[in-house]
Amino acid sequence: MAHTAAAVAALGLTKPNVVEPLQVSFAAIGIEPSDWEGDVLAVAVTEKDVCRSPGSSFENAVLKRLDSQLGGLLSEASAEEDFAGKAGTVLGLYEDNRYRSESNKVHLKQVDLIGLGYGPEMDHRLELAKHVSSGVIFGKDLVNSPANVLTPVVLAEEASKIASMYSDVFTATILNEERCRELKMGSYLAVAAASANPPRFIHLCYKPSGGNVKRKLAIVGKGVTFDSGGYNIKIGAVCNIELMKWDMGGSAAVFGAAKALGQIKPPGVEVDNTDAEGRLTLADALVYACKQGVDKIIDLATLTGFCRVALGPSIAGILTPSDELHEEVAAASEVSGEKFWRLPLEESYWETMKSGVADMLNTGAIPQGGVITAALFLKQFVDEKVQWMHMDIAGPVWSHKNRSATGFGVSTMVEWVLKNSS
Repeated sequence: MAHTAAAVAALGLTKPNVVEPLQVSFAAIGIEPSDWEGDVLAVAVTEKDVCRSPGSSFENAVLKRLDSQLGGLLSEASAEEDFAGKAGTVLGLYEDNRYRSESNKVHLKQVDLIGLGYGPEMDHRLELAKHVSSGVIFGKDLVNSPANVLTPVVLAEEASKIASMYSDVFTATILNEERCRELKMGSYLAVAAASANPPRFIHLCYKPSGGNVKRKLAIVGKGVTFDSGGYNIKIGAVCNIELMKWDMGGSAAVFGAAKALGQIKPPGVEVDNTDAEGRLTLADALVYACKQGVDKIIDLATLTGFCRVALGPSIAGILTPSDELHEEVAAASEVSGEKFWRLPLEESYWETMKSGVADMLNTGAIPQGGVITAALFLKQFVDEKVQWMHMDIAGPVWSHKNRSATGFGVSTMVEWVLKNSS
């Protein structure tokens, strides 16, 4: 029998227009069902999607579209029946309505969950999906927010809200410009000096209640709230400068994961979530994370256009010297459904980054291999004893088709943390 879910926790920045007393139950990851693997399908039903024909085999037009893409798996499904088969783990129709006029807003009325089965295990999986989805929504809304709204100060305020909302497991440390200077974050402050808005270095720390920490993880996100290009200003018809609000997509993934973890509360693992701006400021964030005594670090950043050229809009590039960490992330992505491809961390390219006046250049001297040289630059700031991975999410952070952020990275980061906590 189909299920309809109701209330969930508050969704941070998201303020969906719902018909009371229902609230958003499951979020949307903007994917094609044919690319997705899993056992649970969650379809958000909006007023505009309800089929008015009483003789239709589906009450929901969305299910009709999904049925064609899933090869008929839904052909036996109705509002009263289950189906068995491979379907999306969490799939829906989330839309960011915060900047629409009231008359154009889509009203989410209910969420139909088809083919769920029964029992405690399914209840647990659905609860987990709900928490991860709320994190994805939060991450999407952060990236979708205009740069004049989501300044570094506002981003720091959102981090503090997470710590306040889940105060049993999270603490927030917000470093202002003076404190960053005391900590000798010269690279970070050099980038921040170009903005009229004051910088904020954000550190969220997750510690399970009761202690018993087995390992310490760090997730570091790039959080440039708008990237004009500086002296090398972005120009031309395809420069996408109007979309450079997405340059904080790495930090949005970090915050989305933090929100989900605050609800899931995994035991046995401590997670340091830090936010920084650009590769220069990621360098200071990586040093800061290593000083926290972490065992593993993953940094996420919309760092290069090279990665988007190489892998397209749906796949993130990952670079790491650790085969073990790569295997962990590959296993997590199998569950999350997000796509990654390991690129070589070619050490010989480091020769192109040596400077005549300083220790190193922040970009390679040749125009090729920019994803690799960016990762090699970051590698210089990671303690050799710490397992580290760089994720370039410049391609999948944004859906040009939907003109919206995707929330990419949240699901994989949550799954990676959960696997390390077990």
